Amino acid sequence: MSTPQPKATKVLPISGFPEYLPSERIVEQRFLDVIRETFELHGFSSVETRSIEPIERLSSQGEDADKEIYAVSRLAGGSDDDARWGLHFDMTVPFARYVLENAGKLSFPFRRYQIQKAWRGERPQEGRYREFTQADIDVVDVGELSPHFEAEMPLVIADVFSKFPVGDFIIQVNDRKIPNGFYQGIGITDVIGTLRIVDKLDKVGPDKVKAMLLEAGATDAQADQCLALAEIRSTDLGFVEQVRALGVEHPLLEEGLESLANVIRTGLAHAPGKLVADLRIARGLDYYTGTVYETQFVGHESWGSFCSGGRYDALASDGRTTYPGVGISIGVTRILGLLIGRGLVTASRSTPAAALVALKDDQSRDDAVAVATALRRRGIACEVAPSAAKFGKQIRYAERRGIPYVWFPGAGESGDEVKDIRSGEQVPAAADTWAPPAEDLAPVVSRTDAES
Repeated sequence: MSTPQPKATKVLPISGFPEYLPSERIVEQRFLDVIRETFELHGFSSVETRSIEPIERLSSQGEDADKEIYAVSRLAGGSDDDARWGLHFDMTVPFARYVLENAGKLSFPFRRYQIQKAWRGERPQEGRYREFTQADIDVVDVGELSPHFEAEMPLVIADVFSKFPVGDFIIQVNDRKIPNGFYQGIGITDVIGTLRIVDKLDKVGPDKVKAMLLEAGATDAQADQCLALAEIRSTDLGFVEQVRALGVEHPLLEEGLESLANVIRTGLAHAPGKLVADLRIARGLDYYTGTVYETQFVGHESWGSFCSGGRYDALASDGRTTYPGVGISIGVTRILGLLIGRGLVTASRSTPAAALVALKDDQSRDDAVAVATALRRRGIACEVAPSAAKFGKQIRYAERRGIPYVWFPGAGESGDEVKDIRSGEQVPAAADTWAPPAEDLAPVVSRTDAES
């Protein structure tokens, strides 16, 4: 009696859950290395939080938050009632919970960075995914947070992005107190609702935004004032007088103008040309209370923001003590999905190996492993050829992998030789002294000239 064979199943990708090829993964790792190293240069300590949070906590962070949450059941066969937890859709909410749980063990102001995956149940499209990596920094303090931290955040991000092969970028900055005070100054009572409408300007344009404001109860004059405020943008402190010229007065408005002026002033001194005061930036999440940020690539503004965040005063509170903070998040997968997908960034090879140690025959494998071990001890990544094929075949294997050097044990009169297979140059070498040029030691990630 024959044993029934399992049916063949077609393997299909799951939309919104990206997976990279080896060369693309090298690009991702280099970006993550730059982010981590830069965050640590600025004194941020690494933390990692759990993947799930109670659904009621996640869903309290904005009008659309509950629509984005992936619910998690304890067992695959569990009912919907078992789904009390959800996968976090950002790092800020779990970080706030982490601060509350560990406040007695942390030193404040607490500077943390967090590089993790997050999950968001939205419709996948170019640059937007259901599973993605974010890289966040936050500073939180007890009771009060010095405003100078709001000016520091974009400086860190400018430092990170200046090290990426991504071209020019700008960090757009606003302060939520400005529109909050302005709207109250012109008699609008639904400030949060108005913020959410104005935040759609880039997506739907001013005419539709005005129609939405009128539908929400604003007068024609109020809608025009809202749009006039949102049109203000400057690379220097000129936005202050432009806002005052609109003739609206409110204490919160003045507080916001002073706060944003301090951020822009710091940017002019330490990251000239990178910060822009843009009064249409609002950010949709409810917990932001002060400065807000969005980052775009110059020439690719249609891609939207890749890095955003802001000041929050009440996200973390245990009822007795409040921990205000400010943070900013880099959408790593969003950036790479567009840069890699459009062929704008590439790695010089698909392996970290700089050298392939060739095999004369199967009996010489131990000698080849000894050479590879000596090279690795000196920080030179390498691999031993998979089989003792003809040297020409071993060289072609290295070419396919992008490995620039092939090592031939005992090939010369005085010992080993190494060949640069790109130029054809072959020279004597010793495993305890040879090293490739610095540019060949690790894969190089670079920007290409044109979109594919």
